[in-house]
Amino acid sequence: MKILISDNLSNKGVEILKKEKGIEIDINPKIPADELLKIIGNYDALIVRSRTKVTAEVIEAGRNLKVIGRAGVGVDNVDVPVATRLGILVVNTPGGNTISAAEHAISMILALSRNIAPANASVKSRKWEREKFTGVELYGKTLGIIGLGRIGTEVAKRASAFGMNIIATDPYITPVHAKGMNINLMEISNLLKKSDYISFHLTLTTETFHLLGEKEFEQMKDGVRIINTARGEICDEKALYKAIISGKVAGAALDVFENEPPFDSPLLELDSVLVTPHLAASTDQAQINVSVEVAEQVINALQGKPVSNAVNMPPIDPKDVEKLLPYVRMAEKIGNFQSQLIHGHLTEVNIEYSGDIIEYNTAIIGIALQKGLIESSLGDNVNYVNAPMIVRERGIKVTESKSGKAGDFSNLLSVIVKTDKGIRCIEGTIFGTRDMRIVRIDNYRVDVMPSGYILLVLSHRDKPGLMGALGTILGDFNINIVTMSLAREQNNDESMVIINLDNVISNEVLTKIKALEGISEAKLVKLY
Repeated sequence: MKILISDNLSNKGVEILKKEKGIEIDINPKIPADELLKIIGNYDALIVRSRTKVTAEVIEAGRNLKVIGRAGVGVDNVDVPVATRLGILVVNTPGGNTISAAEHAISMILALSRNIAPANASVKSRKWEREKFTGVELYGKTLGIIGLGRIGTEVAKRASAFGMNIIATDPYITPVHAKGMNINLMEISNLLKKSDYISFHLTLTTETFHLLGEKEFEQMKDGVRIINTARGEICDEKALYKAIISGKVAGAALDVFENEPPFDSPLLELDSVLVTPHLAASTDQAQINVSVEVAEQVINALQGKPVSNAVNMPPIDPKDVEKLLPYVRMAEKIGNFQSQLIHGHLTEVNIEYSGDIIEYNTAIIGIALQKGLIESSLGDNVNYVNAPMIVRERGIKVTESKSGKAGDFSNLLSVIVKTDKGIRCIEGTIFGTRDMRIVRIDNYRVDVMPSGYILLVLSHRDKPGLMGALGTILGDFNINIVTMSLAREQNNDESMVIINLDNVISNEVLTKIKALEGISEAKLVKLY
């Protein structure tokens, strides 16, 4: 496996990569965009920070790419939709620089409030202008936090220690969770009206681009102060400049800008604007943390192990991996099983989780099932990254639900697949910690190991001699039977025989089985 590091990365992360067997790394932190485009096809992984622009063109040229690692939080320099479509995993390191970023935001709030930077410059120019730099206290002021993720939460904790009132807006945080941190959650329009300070802690998306513009500044208190250590494009700098000139905004502390470096920005001419050159994550500890974290995640991704911070896949808590992996494997097999049983065009998939499995994040299980469902027709072009996107693009509706009861089992995964020709249901469970079993196929209760070659035979009526006839045909062709399960539908004579085989059977064998009296269907399913 070959990894290209195209931005500066702490030696701690590089050392981790170098120690890993089977991995070769190249480091070129100043590689030009055109050169990157020429060589990226030779690499299995790319590790970047914020300098390298991983465009659609770069990703499409990376014909061997399996993972793109971003040493930092924001991935706006990576074309994630294109990476997802091509099945390339994108990972970031949201936890590595959390404390550094939060501390920088608090530093900016303090420095802005007490005029630290201009006062420092004044004294160094041999002036003593105490009256000019009178500041304001934080105590009793209201801090509005837009984005209450890891960094926003840490900022809230530190601001609370100064006696500030904390309000926040975040569509992914519940009011109960926010209240537990003594934070009042509200709509952004109310936050703008009530805040003395407003600090951003969210990623750049199409929805957050210019989240703060002229309309939003008009809603704010007079004398509000703006702090942006997230992404420059979140705040319309032209609107911010006008708001400061008009006196609506008392000052701003900016670590990020719409264009970096911002040497042409008129904001640099204003004494009430405090600026730093994108330093929020620039501490020794943060650089080490994100480099170690991205190195470990890229290695795990290349080795097919779970990663904790995938941008285009649901995360798996490391402590839940042992519990989830058997379900992930079983879901993929059930999806593959279904794809080989159904007839017609697939239109809908219903997944239900029951029993103790509902205590965990089941998102990855649903993805595994979708992967198995379409893998038999699309082959190696499908993986855990792009399977849900492919399913959506094909117009297949996927619904998931959870139930506390699993009937006779401690856990149950039920999958109903609908096509224009009919409906099929398969249910599976895990016995113990990893013993997978298919326990229902349509209306038949069965006990089947979902692995290897499986012969499924449906009979119009359950009559003596059927099992013997099947065994004779298989024996005549030297096909060894591993296990055999016979199931019968209630209140009628229809039966299903499920046979696990040691090796594949030919079309000739299937033809002979189908010719047996009473047989309505015979199907060979291959699970790996």
